[in-house]
Amino acid sequence: MVKKKKFKKEVLVGWDEKAVKDIANESYVQTIFRRFCHHHLAVISLAVLALLVAAALLAPVIAPYDPDEIVGTFSGAPCREFWLGTDQIGRDVLSRLLYAMRISLLVGVMATLISTVIGVVLGLIAGYFGKGADMIIMRFTDMVMSFPYILLVLVAAAVFKPGLWNIILILGFVDWPGIARLVRGNVLNLRETNFIKGNIVAGMPLGHILFSEILPNTVAPILVYATSVLALSMLDEAALSFLGQGVQPPTASLGNMLNGAQSLTVLTKQPWLWIPPGLLIILLVMSINFIGDALRDALDPNSRG
Repeated sequence: MVKKKKFKKEVLVGWDEKAVKDIANESYVQTIFRRFCHHHLAVISLAVLALLVAAALLAPVIAPYDPDEIVGTFSGAPCREFWLGTDQIGRDVLSRLLYAMRISLLVGVMATLISTVIGVVLGLIAGYFGKGADMIIMRFTDMVMSFPYILLVLVAAAVFKPGLWNIILILGFVDWPGIARLVRGNVLNLRETNFIKGNIVAGMPLGHILFSEILPNTVAPILVYATSVLALSMLDEAALSFLGQGVQPPTASLGNMLNGAQSLTVLTKQPWLWIPPGLLIILLVMSINFIGDALRDALDPNSRG
């Protein structure tokens, strides 16, 4: 007689049966959210970013003064009336910070949106059609990437008149090559899969194949990469405004608020003029980077947890 083998029911260490069953029945979005919440720094960063964005959006309501109005003494120290002091011409620093965040976030979001759209379209075309289209687009991408990034941005900012929308367009048209290469690589892999070949054989329209089949399967890496572009765009805006090539006064931005810190007197005796905008830039960029790292792990299909 053949003896029947007995299999013992295995239970994951540290997991009860209900938890395992809940994980097995959860949706894709719930899985991503659960994995994201495992990154405690990312959750804290998301809360900090949400708070800063809310403060920026509500600036007209919560700002104590008009950001361009002279309301106090020149370079006044923080006091009960002016929590973060006043700048060199007597404007309230706190009010200008709230409005400056709006500018920095607007530049980051719009530049990221423009570069993502350009990169996705060019990457889809290059990856799907290949041959001549791929060669032309990728050689042009390589040419753009061969220039030193900061030098390219500075030259473009010097050629065009400095201003808010010019900076948005410059950063948007400079940051797309990385996204284009990322999308092209994913499309090359997806193009060879059976479900894409099945759509081609079935005679599905090109737009359906590109935007309903291929693009949704490329959204995860695009989203992760876009967070790094967002942080980089905000840093670039701050750098250009600090150098006088970005957002121009009297419009407040975090970069041009730091412009006055070039003076040794300001650096040593008036820290309220440069520490708050500097800390805000650090908080915004670090929060976005932590969120991007957590998204990368949460969207990775090979990730455990």
